[in-house]
Amino acid sequence: MQSKKLSIIEAVSGTVIGLLTSFCIQLVIYTALDIKVRIDQNVIITFVFFFASIIRGYFVRRLFNKFHK
Repeated sequence: MQSKKLSIIEAVSGTVIGLLTSFCIQLVIYTALDIKVRIDQNVIITFVFFFASIIRGYFVRRLFNKFHK
C-alpha cells in the first residue's frame, strides 16, 4: 500500500510532465486553429488544468489504494 505522501509525490510528478506537454501542445493547437491566446493566458489555462489533474490523480490513487487492501 502506498502512503499518502508517496501518492501526492506520484500525482505531482506525473502532472508536472503533463504540464509541460500540455503547454507545448496548446501552443501548437492554438496556432493551428488560429486562436489568439497570449502566453500569459496559456500559462493560466495550463495551470488550472495542472492543479485539477493533481487533485484528480491524488484521489484516484487513494481510491485504488483503499480497495486494494
